[in-house]
Formats: sequence, structure tokens, C-alpha cells
Amino acid sequence: MTGLFFKGLAMGAANVIPGVSGGTIALITGIYERLINAIKRCDLTAARLFLKGEWKACWAHVDGQWLTTLLAGVAISIVSLARLFEFLLEHYESYTMAFFFGLILLSILYVARGVSRWSTTTYLALLIGTAIAVGIAMLAPASPNDNMLYVFLCGVLAISSMILPGLSGSFVLILLGNYALVLGAISSFSLGILIPLALGCAFGLVVFSHVLAWVFKRYADATLAVMTGFVIGSLVVIWPWKNAITHTVERAGKPPREVVTSYEWFMPQLNDSSTWIALSLILAGAVAIMLMEKVAGSSNDQE
Repeated sequence: MTGLFFKGLAMGAANVIPGVSGGTIALITGIYERLINAIKRCDLTAARLFLKGEWKACWAHVDGQWLTTLLAGVAISIVSLARLFEFLLEHYESYTMAFFFGLILLSILYVARGVSRWSTTTYLALLIGTAIAVGIAMLAPASPNDNMLYVFLCGVLAISSMILPGLSGSFVLILLGNYALVLGAISSFSLGILIPLALGCAFGLVVFSHVLAWVFKRYADATLAVMTGFVIGSLVVIWPWKNAITHTVERAGKPPREVVTSYEWFMPQLNDSSTWIALSLILAGAVAIMLMEKVAGSSNDQE
């Protein structure tokens, strides 16, 4: 299970990077479908087995050993490795984005390789997925809204996007206008916001995992093509050469925080030494995904 744990570490770290989701890493490393099915099994059957005291059967039903190993890696990454990426994003954002740009760029080939047969339908699905991801990246953020039903909807959409390759849950919250609201609610422990948000996340995770599992089972090639499009579209957000447009968020008892609301993209200047450093990091990211794919291919943890 060591390989699976390291995949969890990679998923947790990826969630820190705007535009990168843990779902992308899960898809790249070949564990995505099993992850969705494991989440889907956290259902009424699992609850019934647990309440009846049939804990061993419940554990087996939800693929417990596999899921907890993966989630342990995710959790440890969020509280340790993720802090490193937060530092890098704050002080070396363009270089950090360059590394992940190379990683995601080459991963497109590996994700697309999962499509058994490319046809007019799958190419159309690829274009639709790309268009949706690019369209989301270009949207202007909505205004904050603390209505309970809207916060619930934000939870549903944020968690659903978080498990979709190429889409970032935090970026979706920004577009919905409630990223600052949620950030403030966490800082002040505002249950009026956190409870409907948590309920939305729980509802979205269970329902959307069922939808994804059903779609994967019946339309595997088209689904993988759409997800490949999502990953392609995410490159817009990860593009290293851009200026962030931000606004300041006030937080109770804590220093204000700058929150990114959109971007201004530009082309790199080849006579700038920083451009060549970024290009080198793009290459390093591509090499990293090649190594990750090699490890994933030789590991039995995804069985």
C-alpha cells in the first residue's frame, strides 16, 4: 500500500494549487474509478451494516483499507506538504505554476490513452470538456450570497468539482462568489454558513459519486474524453505567465488575506532569464509525471 499512500500525498498537495484538483492526480495515477466506487459505497448498506455491528462486512463493503490508506496520504499532505506549496505559491508563484503546467500538460497524453477507441463521439466529448473548463476559467465571479440554500448549493458544486479532474473546488467557490464568505466562516466558526456548506458537500459527494460511477460504467470512453478536455482546459488557470486580480478579505481575529478573483494572461518574454527558468520547470514537471506514471504502472495498489 506504500504506492497508494504516496498517490494520496500527491492528491493532497495538488488541492493547494489553483486550477489543479486531487481528481486530476487520481486519474493520472490510475486510481480514479476505484476511488469513485469506494465513495459510492458509503451508502445506506454501509450504514445498516455498521449499525448492526457487522463492522468487518461494512469495512469490506466500502473498500476500507484501500480508502483509508489513500485518505491518510491526502490528510498528511494537506497539513505538511501543502504548507510547502503555499509558501512556494506566495513567493515563487510563476515557477510553481510552471512545474504543474508541465505535469498537467504531459498527463493529458496518459489520460487520453485510457480511451479505448477514439471516434467522432469521443472527439466531440473532448471538445465539450475543454470548452466547459475554459469557460469556467473565464467566468467573472458572482457576488457573495449567504442564503442557506445557495451556500448548500456551493457545497454541492465545490465538492463535485473537487473530485472532477481539471476543476478546482476553491476556484469554483470563487466563481460562485462565496470563497471569501466560506473563508471568513471557517475563521470565525460561523455555523450558519458551515453547516449548510458541510451538508452540501456530503450530499454532493455521495450523489455525484453515484452519477460518475454510473456514467463510467456505461460510457467509459466518452467520460474519459470529457475528463481529458477538463484537464486541457485547466491549463488556462495553471498558465505560469499571468497576473492575478485580487481583493482583500477581512478575517475575524486574523490578518486580512488577498483572494484571487480572476487573471490577466500574457505571453512570456524569451529575453528574460525567469522565462527560461520557468520553461525548465515545465520540463521538470513533464519528467515528474513520466516517473509517476511509471510507478503507477508497476504498482499493484490500484488493483
